Amino acid sequence: MASARRLKKDLGLLDVFSICTGAMFSSGFFLLPGLAAAQTGPSVALAYLIAGILMLPAMFSMAELATAMPRAGGDYYFLDRALGPMIGTVGGTGTYLALTLKSAFALIGMGAYLALFMNIPIKPLAVALTVAFMLLNILGAKEGAALQRALVIILVSVLAFFITASLFTTPLNTGITERFTPFAIDGVSGILGTVGFVFVSYAGLTKIASVSEEIKDPERNIPLGMILSIIVTTIIYVVGVALLVILLEPDALRADLTPVATAAAVSLDWLPGELGVLLVVASAVAAFASTGNAGILAASRYPLAMGRDRLIPEQFAQVSKKGTPLFSILVTGALMIGAILFLNEEGIAKIASGFQLIIFTLVNVAVIVMRESRIEYYDPGYRSPLYPWTQVFGISVYVVLLGFLGVEALLLTVGAAVLALGWFMIYGRQRVERHGAIYHWYERLGRLRYEGIEDELREILKEKGIRGEDPFDEVISRAGVLDLRRADGFAAIARRAVILLSQQHPMLDPDLAAEFERSVGTSYVLSGAVLAHVRLENVSQSDLAIVRIREGIELEVNEDGPQQVYALFFLVSPPRASAQHLRILAQLARHVETHAFIEDWLHAEGDQELREILLHSERMLTLWLEPGHRTEPLIGQTIRDLSMPPGTLIAVVRRNGDSHVPNGSTVLQRGDRITIIGDMEDIQDLYVQYVGDADSVPATP
Repeated sequence: MASARRLKKDLGLLDVFSICTGAMFSSGFFLLPGLAAAQTGPSVALAYLIAGILMLPAMFSMAELATAMPRAGGDYYFLDRALGPMIGTVGGTGTYLALTLKSAFALIGMGAYLALFMNIPIKPLAVALTVAFMLLNILGAKEGAALQRALVIILVSVLAFFITASLFTTPLNTGITERFTPFAIDGVSGILGTVGFVFVSYAGLTKIASVSEEIKDPERNIPLGMILSIIVTTIIYVVGVALLVILLEPDALRADLTPVATAAAVSLDWLPGELGVLLVVASAVAAFASTGNAGILAASRYPLAMGRDRLIPEQFAQVSKKGTPLFSILVTGALMIGAILFLNEEGIAKIASGFQLIIFTLVNVAVIVMRESRIEYYDPGYRSPLYPWTQVFGISVYVVLLGFLGVEALLLTVGAAVLALGWFMIYGRQRVERHGAIYHWYERLGRLRYEGIEDELREILKEKGIRGEDPFDEVISRAGVLDLRRADGFAAIARRAVILLSQQHPMLDPDLAAEFERSVGTSYVLSGAVLAHVRLENVSQSDLAIVRIREGIELEVNEDGPQQVYALFFLVSPPRASAQHLRILAQLARHVETHAFIEDWLHAEGDQELREILLHSERMLTLWLEPGHRTEPLIGQTIRDLSMPPGTLIAVVRRNGDSHVPNGSTVLQRGDRITIIGDMEDIQDLYVQYVGDADSVPATP
């Protein structure tokens, strides 16, 4: 049965590049150049270049938000958390519909190129392809992304060959002036209008944000994948469209819906038969298929996120055993089929363009709101350059481009926005008690504040884990440990913790204990543990004091009333390392919240074992073998008979206070503590099997 578990992190850098690139190519290169040339003439290549440059503010802002909040739903999630659920509903619905309809249109576009060689009904073929891609994505994002990689590799390879061969075989020294004269048939306004017309060709770049929850190492792979994609795509667009202008007569180009195939017949005529045209048709099919597949993959994550937030029925939030949003994919596929069979393509394109520009405007606003709200748990791994001028420039440009879309497009866009707003007022508003980060900005002006966004960002920080440069292991390794049977209260424990910390920082104020007491209200208070923390000017690095109380102590640390506490952690850091301080704190919380933490904590033998419990990484797992626990089936088995993933190894067995390296004949016994090392994915699978559910699996770094 499907459940509301987290999505698997299966996507790497090549997948990010492929999804971005695949979502951009298709109609933008294979269909639109002729239509765009009819508006501005030979300057169409310049329009593509300007559009690519103008994508940068949206790309930078989306990369920042995606690395701060890697969640399914992408820009919907960002807008909801920054500007509130009403704007989130409008933006999410618009983006979802734009992406879904654009993907459906891409599959229809395959027919124009396939019709050059075979007589195949266009719409039935598009429906069949939609069903195929829908089934593929139900199997998992990794499977869908694997096809995406193959399609993009084929596409980029063929286009690179077409452009390179055309550059070398076309006599570029004759007739060039005539082809580019007049350069702009409708002046600057024609160029700007064409920029708005082709702008949607780059819209797929930011769609990677909608699957950011499934990306490994999102703080590296999201911005790098987006940057590589925009560079490659812009080069192919600009050079390719310029070649179309050179190779084709102006009137022929402006009337051609398959301009790349027509150009290939001219520049690749040296290949045998119609091989040149066949190659281009193959790349066009790959482009349209890539857009359709990427559309289902990305679009289905929007209703998933909105279902999680209860803005639409919660069935959309269900995730199957394959780790994919089954119901959301089915509905997305059904909408695409309906669009293919019943809707007008021109209206689809206009709504998509209008909504994309509105979304890009709001995404830039969202970055400003998140920065100015000063929420300390907002910790993007990538920060947009030249803030806030990049965002101000983007907002201004996108508003101007909206004006060039025409009255009809604006009315269609506003109509769709009003419908989404009406849905929120009727259905969503009564189910949601949440406000955006903009309330924190209001709070700075003496008005409102919403604490829920802080809690959510704190949870995201825990899931993302520490960064490679964070000294978490060093902090744990040098931490002082206080092992007590009982204690007389938090104040007494805090004073002894300060003494431990003074060994690393002799200048600590003895009154720090009182500051730890005051900080408890803002500390992590978890089941059986308290994480107290302060930032001090007179410390040079982060350090930690660890306290174990074997019999526990009853503490009233928040409004939930008294709790039995067995573990206390006292963290100090300099203010300049504020973000690092929070990541270390979040990593501690991740360990403390694991299913067997308190049992492991109370059974640990000595200071070093206490530290080791906190040092467990995504490549290492320690299990305690006891009846009544998930590990019970391991008791009495020899290691060689265990069914363990091939990428794992039982490295150490601790028994009766002694540690030894096991061999294949070692028999596991009740009370053993075994340490397993291995590949991250295998360790995650073992974690789910023996410790906790998928919600608590440590995130892949």
